[in-house]
Amino acid sequence: MTLYHGSDQIIKVPKLLSSIRTLDFGPGFYTTTNKEQAINFAQKVYDRSIRAGDTPPGKFISIYEVDYETIQKELEVLRFESADETWFDFVIANRRNFYKGKKYDVIYGPVANDTIYRTLIAFENGILSKTETIARLKVRQLFNQMTFASEYSLSFLKYSGFTEVNNG
Repeated sequence: MTLYHGSDQIIKVPKLLSSIRTLDFGPGFYTTTNKEQAINFAQKVYDRSIRAGDTPPGKFISIYEVDYETIQKELEVLRFESADETWFDFVIANRRNFYKGKKYDVIYGPVANDTIYRTLIAFENGILSKTETIARLKVRQLFNQMTFASEYSLSFLKYSGFTEVNNG
């Protein structure tokens, strides 16, 4: 399986970094099978660096290969097939930074992109009920993300190169 990671730098050796932002699947190294999604994320990271006053080297997609069958056998994997209630509860718990459940090495499932994020914000602000929020999520095409959440899981990622994202 080919995975992509969008950033403002090339990541040959993935690391688990703590983040001040709360993310869908908690702390970890986030990848996707969707190259366009990785490109969009590289742009966001680049823009965030510029706003912070940094001068990032560019926008890059680091590419990895992983044997998904092997990681399913050797690691603790949590897989969400769709944006259902279980996924929703997990994402909300992580975004609110109060998930205290089982620790997984790898988490795979839908990503709450910007459009989805607005729906989640509407839920968090009490504008939408949980049922309404999940119903809205089900009609959207959600891309995927695979999060490597333990140091050991990172050893299963094999760096295979990068591409630079052009401006424009």
